[in-house]
Amino acid sequence: MKTVQISLNSIDKVKSFVNTITKYDNDFDLVSGRYVIDAKSIMGIFSLDLSKPIDLNIHADGNVDEILTALDAYIIK
Repeated sequence: MKTVQISLNSIDKVKSFVNTITKYDNDFDLVSGRYVIDAKSIMGIFSLDLSKPIDLNIHADGNVDEILTALDAYIIK
């Protein structure tokens, strides 16, 4: 599992983020405080406080680098 911090501070970012990760068969969790949400659930994402950075847990073994490259626009560096 790999964890990165992401920012989803606009509706357009949320929509494009969900469209990007649904291309992968892996499981993705968003963690904000004590809440854990399926990152492929657009309704779940909108239940979080999007003004703060969110932890993205990527449950993958082989294609983590490919996923990180695809998600580069959302990752806080």
